Amino acid sequence: MIRIALGFALFACTSLAAHAGSFGGTTGGSSAAGSSASSGSTSGDDKVVVEAREDAALFVASDGAIRGARLEAALRHLREDDAGARSASDLALAQSILAR
Repeated sequence: MIRIALGFALFACTSLAAHAGSFGGTTGGSSAAGSSASSGSTSGDDKVVVEAREDAALFVASDGAIRGARLEAALRHLREDDAGARSASDLALAQSILAR
């Protein structure tokens, strides 16, 4: 029963994230991508964030109760690279990861 509920929540979050494209561009999304491109290390930067998508979905679906190691790494990475991400909540950053 819990697996079904979490599966439905994940589906709902990813569906919502698909509609949140403009949100992702206003938080850490666009700035981090821009600064990464200038440093020439986009593949490594993107990998940390891409690998955190599943953890981000669980975090959003569980209203912050489930925090995976990959999400934690991505949050640290985004905040190190983008001043705007430093002031964003974990939930906002997790949603921006899903919107990418």
